[in-house]
Amino acid sequence: MELLAALLLLQWIDSYQLDSLRPLQRTRRAWVITTIAVQEEDKGPFPKYAGQLFNNESFNTSVKYLISGPGVDEPPEIGLFSIEDGTNGSLYVHHPIDREKTPTFQIRFETVYRKTGAPLDRSLFFNIRVGDINDNAPEFPKDEYSITIRENHSKDEPVFQVTALDKDEEGTANSQVSYSLSMQMPLLEGFRFNIDPTTGSILLSGCLEYKTANSFKLLIKASDHGSPQLSSTATVNVAVKDANNHLPVFTSENYQLQVSAGQEHPAVLRLQVEDKDSPNTPAWRAKYRVTKGNEKEQFTIETDPDTNEGILSIIEPLNYEDAAEMRLVISVANEEPFFMCKNGIVMISSLESTNTTVNINILQSQRAPRFHPPILTVQKDDSMKPGRVFRRYPATYPDDVPNKIKYELAHDPDGWLSVDENSGILTVAKEFDQESLYVNNSLYTIIIHAIDHGIPPQTGTGTILLYLSDINDHMPTLVAPSLDVCDKKEGTPLTVKAKSAPVHSHSGPFTFELAEDSEDVKHNWKLGGNFVASILLCWFYTPGSKSKAIFPPEEGEQTLIKYNEESRMPLSQAKLDITDHAALPPVSVDAGKEVIAEDGLYTSYEAFQVRHLDCIIQTVDKILRQKLNYQNTLENHRVICEPFRYAEEGELEQNNCFCSVPIDNEELPVDFFNTLGPKFSALEEICQERFPSFN
Repeated sequence: MELLAALLLLQWIDSYQLDSLRPLQRTRRAWVITTIAVQEEDKGPFPKYAGQLFNNESFNTSVKYLISGPGVDEPPEIGLFSIEDGTNGSLYVHHPIDREKTPTFQIRFETVYRKTGAPLDRSLFFNIRVGDINDNAPEFPKDEYSITIRENHSKDEPVFQVTALDKDEEGTANSQVSYSLSMQMPLLEGFRFNIDPTTGSILLSGCLEYKTANSFKLLIKASDHGSPQLSSTATVNVAVKDANNHLPVFTSENYQLQVSAGQEHPAVLRLQVEDKDSPNTPAWRAKYRVTKGNEKEQFTIETDPDTNEGILSIIEPLNYEDAAEMRLVISVANEEPFFMCKNGIVMISSLESTNTTVNINILQSQRAPRFHPPILTVQKDDSMKPGRVFRRYPATYPDDVPNKIKYELAHDPDGWLSVDENSGILTVAKEFDQESLYVNNSLYTIIIHAIDHGIPPQTGTGTILLYLSDINDHMPTLVAPSLDVCDKKEGTPLTVKAKSAPVHSHSGPFTFELAEDSEDVKHNWKLGGNFVASILLCWFYTPGSKSKAIFPPEEGEQTLIKYNEESRMPLSQAKLDITDHAALPPVSVDAGKEVIAEDGLYTSYEAFQVRHLDCIIQTVDKILRQKLNYQNTLENHRVICEPFRYAEEGELEQNNCFCSVPIDNEELPVDFFNTLGPKFSALEEICQERFPSFN
């Protein structure tokens, strides 16, 4: 028995080993699916048979087929697929399909017992792929493109690249795109654009020529490889920007120039060039350079941005002794490098500039005419009427070198004057209008040029400042139009006062003159000192006297009147017949000293007003002592009233106090005369005896 058990055990082990050594076998599935073919955009009729499902278990039992998922009872495309009945598993399609929207559908297939509905086998998930047709043409992102390229664009560098996309199934002939050039405008002989059929890169076949064509229109076509073949187009507008393929050329191969030595000459010469490139571009704008003859850096040249001319200037004066002639070499180039086309290939050229020469003849230094004075101030008067001579304003040479001078008006914006070009005499051409737009603060400016006939001509400039004023509105007037005097009382002093016009912004001091210039008037009437707003007029007669008065020659000058010019009497010997305090001479009157009062003393009167009253009293006391001494020397009170004489030219006396200036009684304190003391009272009595009209 034990032996039998052992044999059975060995047989079982061998049987187990043999089974374990057998290869594994794949379990056969029970589902069988025929090919399900679904084509997009199928026209039907619908429902249309697409394929069939089968399960091997259906041979032994009654089964029912079920489907579910997208295209059946789930989006997208609910109701697209169905099974005709549950017995044979036939699959149907109910309407056309757009593959570009849904390229595949994942359907769930199931089998159940028809009687119980219990699952018969595992569910099967199957992907239904929609077959593609060529129903989409390639599409460009834009219908039209606009690009700009430069004229010197190389043909090896793409101009632009276009891309079109096809929505058909990727990797098929339906979505493969090729590019071509359908049209080029303008179409030039020997030149055209090319396009790579695979990449869509646009290339040049040669060199562009801006002058021939500065823009192009290209029609690009994109085609697929499907059947039927579909295509679309896009427009590419190409603008060509001018580049530098034309050098600037001087209009003259050489220039001749004459300049004066020892002077700077800004903008002495303008050099013109011609450039066929587009104006106001880097290819057209010129750059000038003095390449030879400017070793001492006496010249500069710059470009006029508007005309593209070269402006040559002499910034350091030339020396005639160093050289009477000079030669400059000037080159011109563009801001942008020059290029040229050779055999359809763009090449940057080393030839970038052209040259010209400037021959300079240096003349010995000449000076321009000069006006005297260079600025002439004129006050309008009633005589300045149209047709009347205004002024003769001559110009001369500094060294009195004789040369013909031509005069011309350089600035007379309202045309008030005309000038004789030979004599320089100015004539009034039209009425002077105070309301003219060219009058500023009553001032009208006229500029005259004096031009000689030298080579080059030298020009001098004179300026006339014409001040306008209306006689009635702006001139000062006399306070009293007439004064009465007894002809039997010689030496009677009269005070003539003036006042400024109410509308005028300026006041005194004023200048007084005798209107009549006859010898009789000069002998019998004299004008004394000018005291800001008044003047002393003295009536006297001196038989045989040689003394005379010198009046201010021109209006506006504060010239002091000098008396006894021939006698040359010292101040201590002068005989005074005027005792009114208003006639006090504006000088310091120490005996034996000759002094002169300056205009500055009048202007310092404001400082006097704030000085202490003791200073005034001290000065008046000193003057009164002198006048009392003088009065005591008079014989029988019969005196010849001679004009008072101011000091001759010489050193000025240094006054210790500004209070020596004359003082109008209207400007003194009210109680001033009460503080002068007994000496003044004595003088007052003498004056009342001699001049009863003062009472």
